Amino acid sequence: MSEKNRIGAKVKLIRESRKLSIDDVSERTNLSVDSIKSIENGELIPGLTPLIKIARVLGVRLGTFMDDQQDLGPVLVRNNANKDANNVTRFSERNNAKSSDLDFYTLAQNKADRHMDPFIIDVFPPSGEDVKLSTHEGEEFIYVLNGNIEVIYGKDKYELSVGDSIYYDSIVAHHLHSKGEEPAKILAVVYTPV
Repeated sequence: MSEKNRIGAKVKLIRESRKLSIDDVSERTNLSVDSIKSIENGELIPGLTPLIKIARVLGVRLGTFMDDQQDLGPVLVRNNANKDANNVTRFSERNNAKSSDLDFYTLAQNKADRHMDPFIIDVFPPSGEDVKLSTHEGEEFIYVLNGNIEVIYGKDKYELSVGDSIYYDSIVAHHLHSKGEEPAKILAVVYTPV
């Protein structure tokens, strides 16, 4: 499996433990069988929207795909502890993506029964392709730590700089990317109901 997509094996493991075929998941998510196979095999960097659809069908949180074990107590993350290259999950909203648009570093890995997923995310400039908006149930909170980002939310665009934040319903079509040539860094808290 590709180093870029370490969640594919977890998706496959959970799908098989639920005794669901790829065809079952395809039918329930409206994703193609080939897309699901590519995600599971680590061939492509998936988008958040298809992963959220898969998570809902499998009855798990999005963060479950990034967890290894679960703790009932608090989860403490020390400064820079999550910046390990083995601890990054990459996402792309482009079709057949081989490179990442968003690198996620989880801040609550292994926390059992959580209702929200906090991340530090490296956000890259758009790749030159048309921006693809995503929608899913839930809410997102974004706080800019470094650089500038542009958030497209429905028909509106918002430019955010260091210290700015935005909180929105994820059911409205949205997308964010770094504004300018340099990557940005954000704190994101994502809530997706199971």
